[in-house]
Amino acid sequence: MVLGSFENHEGFDGVMLGIPGAAYHLEFTRKRGHLAGRAPTQDNLLVFYFADGQEWQRGIERMSAAGYYPVPSFNPYWDRLGKTYEDPDGYRVVIQNQLWPS
Repeated sequence: MVLGSFENHEGFDGVMLGIPGAAYHLEFTRKRGHLAGRAPTQDNLLVFYFADGQEWQRGIERMSAAGYYPVPSFNPYWDRLGKTYEDPDGYRVVIQNQLWPS
């Protein structure tokens, strides 16, 4: 189900797909004028939302304990309230400290 979409947010367009009320969704974005190329790119993201700051911090600590450390996000939006991680294959996960508006 389409949960939301946006156009020209700091040069990015996107659509969010998922289950209403869930704390996660799939987000497909593109930067205007930027050739996406083959997946994965730095903006192919799996985003998890944690509204509770302590729960979010525990998630960050679990990522560190598993040997993953934050990388700068391609879209600066994610660095404001979250942390972006990249696996060895180049796929990215965002742990966002924010309530997803349902």
